[in-house]
Amino acid sequence: MIVTKSLEFSYDNNFIFKFPNINLKSTENLLILGNSGIGKSTLLHNLAGILRPKSGTINIFNNDISKFSEYELDKFRGENIGIIFQKPHFVNSLTVGENLELAQFLGRNKRGDIKLTLESLKILDKINKKPKELSHGEKQRVSIAIAIINSPKLILADEPTSSLDDSNCANVINILKEQALKYAAQLVVITHDSRLKKHFKNSLDL
Repeated sequence: MIVTKSLEFSYDNNFIFKFPNINLKSTENLLILGNSGIGKSTLLHNLAGILRPKSGTINIFNNDISKFSEYELDKFRGENIGIIFQKPHFVNSLTVGENLELAQFLGRNKRGDIKLTLESLKILDKINKKPKELSHGEKQRVSIAIAIINSPKLILADEPTSSLDDSNCANVINILKEQALKYAAQLVVITHDSRLKKHFKNSLDL
């Protein structure tokens, strides 16, 4: 269950983002739509505990993470949340496999099988490649692999289909939904891409 109430955030106290309430049951996924500059990534970072709200509450799996200490946030995020950022976050000097090992180390567990995860995303043959050797689509799949390697309960995706054609757009969303189903995780996608609306029963406009 993911519930937010009266959530507000400000970077400099001059402009305050005010977000609509979220009330998502434990079996539901959510698409959040909004134009550029409206605070989509900011909302995702609040849900992930990367940013702290100015006011309001964020309740994830019966935990009000807005009250957590930095240590508690890091631990909770590592154990429960997988994040697919708008721009891939890799250590470019490491191979794909080593980036996944690092994600496991930072998540404080080794629940996921790296080879099986890459195989499920059809990129096992890239395990010894470095990020600069990958295509855009392959990098996107590695980003998904990093997000799910620790078997998260919640997958947050920031603009996962930006600059993709219709075919690849549908393919990426289907992969995300398949992986969420595989890990019994909830999926929240934040985007400006209105094409995704047909893929989700629940949507929220910012």
